Amino acid sequence: MNAQQVRVAAVTGAGSGVGRHCALALLGDGYTVALLGRRATALEETASRAAQRDRCLVIPTDVTREEAVHEAFDRIKGHSGRLDVLFNNAGRGAPPVPLEDLALAQWQKVVDVNLTGMFLCTREALRIMKSQKPRGGRIINNASVSAQTPRPHSAPYTATKHAVTGFTKSVALDGRPFNICCGQIDIGNARTPMTARMAEGVLQANLTIAPEATIDVDHIARAVLYMASLPLDANVLTITVMATQMPLVGRG
Repeated sequence: MNAQQVRVAAVTGAGSGVGRHCALALLGDGYTVALLGRRATALEETASRAAQRDRCLVIPTDVTREEAVHEAFDRIKGHSGRLDVLFNNAGRGAPPVPLEDLALAQWQKVVDVNLTGMFLCTREALRIMKSQKPRGGRIINNASVSAQTPRPHSAPYTATKHAVTGFTKSVALDGRPFNICCGQIDIGNARTPMTARMAEGVLQANLTIAPEATIDVDHIARAVLYMASLPLDANVLTITVMATQMPLVGRG
């Protein structure tokens, strides 16, 4: 890619939290960014916070619906002509209940977003990246530290995030001949509305309740921006960015 060519990124789950901050970081670095997510008002709020509003493409999208994902990426290609970075960030969890009390529908909703949604978006991104000139691109998957270690009563989330690791490696391997990189970021306790409850206390491995440290979500945005900034002959396969004091490392 020459220095004058526009760089294009797509971010799923861009309406809040990690997705919003990473989208804004990419915009600040000069990317045109497609904001994907279910809630149009939340995506518009993200766009409104960008000094580069003219480089935002707001595309309300349910990543679990095949046709919706196809239409979203078709719109990206029609608007910008290419795609350089996909950040697969959209995700959800299930109620923290014992596995025997978990309904199949609750399990399936997590699988649909965290795994099938990532597959659908990646498939569309690969089609664009393989056919564009210059060929290639980068896919970054939000795996969470749950790809390494579970929390109690988190089987659906943990299972899908472990699966993301295998998916990431498969895409990295299959994308290699086409100059397509794939890596994942394992995030631990980034400070967003989703993790606000950690200050009051969350369930630990020994089934006690204890508060946990969190970190500024902008640390995550900087890490994603670093991954995105690498030339395509270099790849961060896995990176962990976490609160130093969180109880991930060691015996629970």
